[in-house]
Amino acid sequence: MASSLSSKPFLGASRTDGLSGLCSISSDLRNLSSPSVQFLIRPRTLRKLQVQAAGNTYGNFFRVTTFGESHGGGVGCVIDGCPPRMPLSEADLQGDLDRRRPGQSRITTPRKETDTCRILSGVHEGVTTGTPILVLVPNTDQRGRDYDEMSIAYRPSHADRTYDLKYGVRSVQGGGRSSARETIGRVAAGAVAKKILKAFSGTEVLAYVSQVHKVVLPEESVNHYTLALDQVESNIVRCPDAEYAEKMIAAIDAVRVKGESIGGVVTCIVRNCPPGLGSPVFDKLEAEFAKAVLSLPATKGFEFGSGFAGTFLTGSEHNDEFYLDEQGKIRTKTNRSGGTQGGISNGEIINMRIAFKPTATISKKQNTVTRDKNEIELIARGRHDPCVVPRAVPMVEATIALALVDQLMAHYAQCHMFPINPELQEPLRVTEVEAAEEAALHS
Repeated sequence: MASSLSSKPFLGASRTDGLSGLCSISSDLRNLSSPSVQFLIRPRTLRKLQVQAAGNTYGNFFRVTTFGESHGGGVGCVIDGCPPRMPLSEADLQGDLDRRRPGQSRITTPRKETDTCRILSGVHEGVTTGTPILVLVPNTDQRGRDYDEMSIAYRPSHADRTYDLKYGVRSVQGGGRSSARETIGRVAAGAVAKKILKAFSGTEVLAYVSQVHKVVLPEESVNHYTLALDQVESNIVRCPDAEYAEKMIAAIDAVRVKGESIGGVVTCIVRNCPPGLGSPVFDKLEAEFAKAVLSLPATKGFEFGSGFAGTFLTGSEHNDEFYLDEQGKIRTKTNRSGGTQGGISNGEIINMRIAFKPTATISKKQNTVTRDKNEIELIARGRHDPCVVPRAVPMVEATIALALVDQLMAHYAQCHMFPINPELQEPLRVTEVEAAEEAALHS
C-alpha cells in the first residue's frame, strides 16, 4: 500500500527552469540559414521524484498496512486482498482486540481504552466485497502531558533516539509509531486472517505465555493437540497451567510495585496447517514467521521447533523419523523440526517461541541524554505494562495468521491451479471431522 509522498519535479527544478535552456537553443538553431541541415528538438520530459512510504505494509497477496500513532486520533489498518463473499462483522474483530486492549488487569497498563473497532469499507451487507477493508479504532484516553520530559530526553532502550536519527522528527507522545498501540491494526487484520484459515482449512493459531522472567513453564505441561483458547484465557497472565500462572503473576506483581519491568516468552502453535506452505529459498515458512513476529514491539528472540536446544543433539537424536499413520498418511514420530522441512510445512503441528524484553519505559530513575546532548537523570511518566508478555499473546497469534494466509494464497495460486498429484500431494482443505479425529488421537 505504498503511496506517493511527493510529486515535485526531480531535484526541485520547476518546469519552466527545466525547459528554458532548451527553448533558447531551439530558437538559435532556427536562425541557421542552411537548408541542408535540420535539427529535431524534442522537449525533455521531466521525471518526478517519488518517495515511497516504507515499512508499514506486510504481505504480498494478503496485504496489510497499519496506520496511526499512540496519542493521535486513532489507529487501524487497511486490508487488501481479502477474498470476497466471506461473512465478516466488527464482532469478528472485537474479540481479539479485547484480548489485546490495555487496562485488562492489574498486571497490564492502566490506560483505559475500549478499543472499539469500526469497519469503514470493504464489507457490504455482512460480507466482504474483495475491495480494501479499512478498520479504524479511535484513541480516547490520551495523556500527552505525561511525555513532556521525554520530548527532550531519550528513554533508555526505547526507539526515541533511533526515530530521531532516521527521520529527524518524531511523535513524542506515547512513542508514536513505535508504541505497541500500533499493533491494534495487526490484531484486527489477524482476526480476519484467522477466520479465513479456520474456514478454508481448519487451521488454528494459538499462543500462550510459557515464561515470565525466571518462571519457566515445562514444555510437557501443555498438550498442543488439545490446547484450547479457554485454557489460555483462564487467567490474567495467559498461561494454560494454573500453578505456573500464579507464579508468573506473582513475579509481575513484585516488579510492578517497584516501578520495574520484566520480560518473558510467548509460545505459538499452528494446528492443521496445510502441507506445502512456504517456498525455497528466501521465503521459507519459518523465515516468514521470524520476520513477522520480530517486527512486533519488544521482541528480541525467535526459536522454531527444537530451536537452540537442538544444537545439543546428534543427527540421529534430532531427526524426525517417518511412519504411516492409521489413515495411511506419512507422518513423523517426533516433531523437532517444528512442522516444516526445507522451509515448507509438512502437516505436523507448527511450534515456535518468541522472546520479549522487559518494557523499556519504567518509572525508576535512569541516566540518559537529551536531544541537545546534555546528560541528565530521567524518571519516565505515563502508563506502561510491567510485563508486555500477557498482552503480546493475541499480537503473536495475529502476526502468524497474517503470514500463514499470505503463504496459503501464494501456494494455492502456484500449486493448486491445476489438479494436484494425489500420489504425492494432499488437498489444502481439512474438514472439521478430520481435525477432530486428529485431536482425539493425541488426547
